[in-house]
Amino acid sequence: MHHLAGCPDVISIKGAYEDALAVHVVMELCAGGELFDRIVQRGHYTERKAAQIARTVVGVIEACHSLGVMHRDLKPENFLFTNDQEDSPLKAIDFGLSAFFKPGDIFNDVVGSPYYVAPEVLKKRYGPEADVWSAGVIIFILLSGVPPFWAETEKEIFSEVLHGELDFKSDPWPKISESAKDLVRKMLDRDPSKRLTAHEVLCHPWIRVDGAAPDKPLDPAVLTRLKQFSAMNKLKKMALRIIAQNLSEEEIAGLKEMFKMIDTDNSGQITFEELKAGLKAFGANIDESEIHNLMQAVSNWKNLALKQKTPYRQIILQADVDNSGTIDYAEFIAATLNLNKAEKEDNLVAAFRYFDKDGSGYITQDELQQVCEEIGLENVRWEEIMREADQDNDGRIDYNEFVAMMQIDNADMVKKGIRRK
Repeated sequence: MHHLAGCPDVISIKGAYEDALAVHVVMELCAGGELFDRIVQRGHYTERKAAQIARTVVGVIEACHSLGVMHRDLKPENFLFTNDQEDSPLKAIDFGLSAFFKPGDIFNDVVGSPYYVAPEVLKKRYGPEADVWSAGVIIFILLSGVPPFWAETEKEIFSEVLHGELDFKSDPWPKISESAKDLVRKMLDRDPSKRLTAHEVLCHPWIRVDGAAPDKPLDPAVLTRLKQFSAMNKLKKMALRIIAQNLSEEEIAGLKEMFKMIDTDNSGQITFEELKAGLKAFGANIDESEIHNLMQAVSNWKNLALKQKTPYRQIILQADVDNSGTIDYAEFIAATLNLNKAEKEDNLVAAFRYFDKDGSGYITQDELQQVCEEIGLENVRWEEIMREADQDNDGRIDYNEFVAMMQIDNADMVKKGIRRK
């Protein structure tokens, strides 16, 4: 972050302070919300506006690459507005997976987020061109409301990223300018050597100021799809928080014992050596290079860089959320919840009952608003969340709709919503 200081579209670091327990990083405040939320809130949306946003996204990439930095986790959630004003600056955040590079360097650790990951990253041989692919995916979503490659499971998403074809025939693409489609094609070229560089993208006619991007409004369905694509995560996060708060003492006790067995020096942190010994004790056959990858290259999804299926190694892969190089108890519990607890029937029932305050068998708008307030999510637009989870449009969420929302892939939910409408 200090290396990138001065880049206007990158969040700035104010300072870092260390105490006996943690390193505290003070960052610039971005109070204007996430990229998609702002687009949906404004309502009026054109190709020219999408091009303006794209200039910022790709401008960040050009600035980072010129300084020898790859972001490696570019996605809409990692762009925030600094304030609520119409002309608020848009800032790139979350450089937790970023890396320094020199020309010709080849990287092989699989990091990023499924919808946005470049095919060469999945092949474990990539360079800074992968950031341009991710930006191409963002532009595709800005123009259509859905990702170019989607499926119900991570494995299927990755297969689409590697082999799927771009769909420029379905709505709204027939109404989108040829210049926009040309840019997206060139940014989503699977051959990194043929893909446009960030500088070449910024020189493209569609993305330039007063360029080829038309100023006519995009199809209103694009905004609807953007709502669907971003809103579902918020209700899932609320439900996961409730599940975590209501884990039984027996479940917590078992996880405590597991953590203690691995944390042999009782420091409250699992180190590399402790992890290696702990995995061996649990019967895991994994070499040191893989353990190093797990500790140092933590990604947003599970089961990558792991050859066997023991849940303990999946826990570690997701556990080091603060990228500290060690894993503390809270991280261990959170990862365990995400992998093993969230979709258990009794936990889903308990979470549903927490929302269903009057025991009617339905979550109403008033109940959803009450839960938002109880867990400190006053700024969440619960009306939109309610609308997207309510698949039969009866103004309430029943248990089956709640379970479907928790288990189904976000993009697949949007796809079903498109068909339903």
